[in-house]
Amino acid sequence: MDLHYFLSWKVALLLLLAPCGLQCMSVHVLNEEPVHVMPGKQLFLRAQIEHGPLEEVSSVTWEREPETGMTHERVTLATCPGRSLKCAGTRPNVHVNMEQQETTLEMNAYEAADGGVYTLTVTDHRGAKTTAQCIVREYEEVHHVSVSINASHSTLVCGEAWGTDPHFSWLHERAAITNSVGRVSKDGTKLLVTKTPICGHFTCVVSNELGHSSATYTAAPCEAEGRGTIAAVVCPIFLLLFGGVLAFLLWRRHWHSNRGERLHEHLDDTI
Repeated sequence: MDLHYFLSWKVALLLLLAPCGLQCMSVHVLNEEPVHVMPGKQLFLRAQIEHGPLEEVSSVTWEREPETGMTHERVTLATCPGRSLKCAGTRPNVHVNMEQQETTLEMNAYEAADGGVYTLTVTDHRGAKTTAQCIVREYEEVHHVSVSINASHSTLVCGEAWGTDPHFSWLHERAAITNSVGRVSKDGTKLLVTKTPICGHFTCVVSNELGHSSATYTAAPCEAEGRGTIAAVVCPIFLLLFGGVLAFLLWRRHWHSNRGERLHEHLDDTI
């Protein structure tokens, strides 16, 4: 009897000390934050609900509030009573599904006004509430690109004021960057110029799924390359002209020489 009494107290203490024993509900939004959605496309949020064997879900509610601003009024998007698969949405383009330990929210024809902080509230049978939040923003096109230079480190820095999921690339004189010109950083935002002296036009192009924008840094003209190009074009032309003139002079001399010999022979025959 004493052993049974001791074991009962031990089990009770373990349940009391356990942070998540038989009653411990948790909610997690599985989407990576922030969630970006293009206008007119579908927003899809997915959350996981975990609870103990003695807990039951009484209701599930999806709400939205502005991410910034003075007003933080929450708008209810849908409510699911208990484990019912039928959820009442407040808008025709909002659909919420409820499964055993998962709930999803689908919003069609997403608009800029639909952005904000989405809150999922799960209420258990005792009235205790557990929440999880997720930030949703509009997918924006890239614009306001700029290029600055750190002269002491021979580095060009590309910055963009707005844009979702930007991809950076660099051009020199409208051609892709080569090792002889410089090295691009892993994130693409910086260009370490190895070409000396720094000359020509360096363009940073920032793009995403909605388009692209660019900015150009203009250094001194690449005079050496320009002169070399001109020399490479002019020299062959000059050689061709010189060769042509020389050939013409030789031909003319030969023609006059032959003409003189013919005249001399003609005079001899006449005499």
